[in-house]
Amino acid sequence: MAGFPAPQPFSSGQPPLDDAIQKARVLTEALGWIRQFRDRYVIVKLGGSALEDPDSARNCLRDVIFMEAVGMRPILVHGGGKAISRAMASAGIEPRFVQGRRYTDEATLDIAARVLCEEVCESVVDEIRSQGGRAVGLNYTSENVLVGEKLQLAGENGEPVDLGSVGQVCDLHRDMLLAICRSGTIPVLPSIALDQAGNRLNVNADTAAAAVARLLKAEKLVFLSDVPGIFMDRHDPSTLLSHLRSQQVRELIDKGVIDSGMVPKVDAAIEALQAGVKKVHIIDARIPHSILLEVYSDVGIGTEIVN
Repeated sequence: MAGFPAPQPFSSGQPPLDDAIQKARVLTEALGWIRQFRDRYVIVKLGGSALEDPDSARNCLRDVIFMEAVGMRPILVHGGGKAISRAMASAGIEPRFVQGRRYTDEATLDIAARVLCEEVCESVVDEIRSQGGRAVGLNYTSENVLVGEKLQLAGENGEPVDLGSVGQVCDLHRDMLLAICRSGTIPVLPSIALDQAGNRLNVNADTAAAAVARLLKAEKLVFLSDVPGIFMDRHDPSTLLSHLRSQQVRELIDKGVIDSGMVPKVDAAIEALQAGVKKVHIIDARIPHSILLEVYSDVGIGTEIVN
């Protein structure tokens, strides 16, 4: 991981001045990494669980604004599963999941699209702007970026599994997206794509973020969630794995160490790495400045995966 060396102690006998010197030292030590990552694309996936805590979301977005201010080109991709579930419950619609993915009929699609594109996306854009950053929501209600195709999964006997209007990202309106990044504006992409015929598709936000990173060959793909990373034993915080190679990740899946909802996340991560993304990070959005600590720190606070 890139990062800050530990600052050397200094005392002037003046506590306020000491604090200022310490801050200046941290900034100068970060200069090398700021230069290294200048003009590089970093895809940040903000998970629904991270969005549920306003303080965590606010802190994460502050980090993203900082990254843009020092020359990186962040792109935010977000989900909002819990907000969708609440809206469905209010509408009296019982959610149905197939192979861990939300089955999306027309009524579910209408709710998911409204919640993600009109509510969550707009709230993220508003928060970035309120903190002095520049942001724009890009989706089918404004300018669409994510091009999708219907997701086809196989059942136990190889038969196709019907997921309704569930898709995967297969392409981007790349020129428009990159032009917005070059303008100093942070694009915010909800995980709703349009297919070639203009039909809406509900996309898993992890796989959408990984697809954007893959198609742009981004420097980094960062998953922000409510877990600190990958553990050998999830009940023992000391077993956090700070650095993994993609082959090791496959072995951990085979052993059952990585299971449940983490599997599609790391599968998407490995696919992105194989397509040219340099590093994937899984970090806890609840830790203040978690993005900056992971990206600009020698030690890091989450799990990084490399090819």
